Amino acid sequence: MPNYETISTGLADGLATITVNRPEARNALNPTVVREIREALEDFAGKDEVGAVAFTGAGEKAFIAGSDINQLARYTFADGLTATMQRFFDYLEDYEKPTIAAVNGFALGGGNELAMACDIRIASDSARFGLPETNLGIIPGAGGTQ
Repeated sequence: MPNYETISTGLADGLATITVNRPEARNALNPTVVREIREALEDFAGKDEVGAVAFTGAGEKAFIAGSDINQLARYTFADGLTATMQRFFDYLEDYEKPTIAAVNGFALGGGNELAMACDIRIASDSARFGLPETNLGIIPGAGGTQ
């Protein structure tokens, strides 16, 4: 398995796992996380022994608590037009193998949208879904309202 900075991966009994490993930031999505998830998915797509891919988040508090707000503050108008997150979620929705969101804790904003892009969502009793960006006057831009 490749080594990543912000995610960890595994494979057992035909199930590949991708764990977002940023518990100090409640597993918030940033460009590095999205790039690494896509790289892992591309790697798993070429492996016959992978029957499905499951997503989860490290720690007890969050599956993925949205986008990294510190990075959003630096985004430009041009960044918004590139629709990076929407293209990533489109890729996930069209992924050739079944995808599963194993949600424990907060699935907010982009985390909620990632879960919705998966084929199957399994939620623990502590799972909480939401689109808090609407409280900041931001429209969920990667499918959260659709």
